Amino acid sequence: MSTKTKLYPEIESKISNFKFDSISADRKSVLQPLIDYVQEKHSNGKEIRLNLICTHNSRRSHLSQVWAQTAAAYYGIRNVFCYSGGTEATALFPVVTETLRQSGFKVKVVSEGNNPIYAIKYSDNEHPVIGFSKTYDDEFNPASEFAAIMTCSQADGGCPFIVGAEKRIPITFDDPKTFDNTPQQAEKYKERSLQIATEMFYIFSQIK
Repeated sequence: MSTKTKLYPEIESKISNFKFDSISADRKSVLQPLIDYVQEKHSNGKEIRLNLICTHNSRRSHLSQVWAQTAAAYYGIRNVFCYSGGTEATALFPVVTETLRQSGFKVKVVSEGNNPIYAIKYSDNEHPVIGFSKTYDDEFNPASEFAAIMTCSQADGGCPFIVGAEKRIPITFDDPKTFDNTPQQAEKYKERSLQIATEMFYIFSQIK
């Protein structure tokens, strides 16, 4: 029996409001290949490596990485290792870390500069997610035996082949960057984070 990880109370509170029935049947069919991949690995006692990929590794791929890792811990699915990368490296957009803070994560800046490094914690006793922008094939990421999850249509179209990936699964999200420097910025980042969180939790809730 897998033991569920106790998350920070603010995150647990957010999870209680996730509505899986808000995910359409069409969208659930998009998520199903990732459920199948995780289930197969889990059933065979193998490590589950997910590399969540977007163009700049600055927004959607980080939100997906953090929420997927958190969901796996919440449902007690062990040996899940979530990574993220881009077709190019830029920097993790600060509004993403602020959105995660507001959801209850503890975020610490480990290194400043043009491409800051963040430690993002969802639980007192779990290893933090290390967040910084990098290419999907960076040495920080797995070289083989992983699923490549394409979180934006640009990266999905531009990278038909990901070296080392056992499976390539497109699960694309609209880019909150469209609302940068507008009055709706905070609201739209929160909305995208909630969508990604709900879908990642739905995926891991289906693992038996």
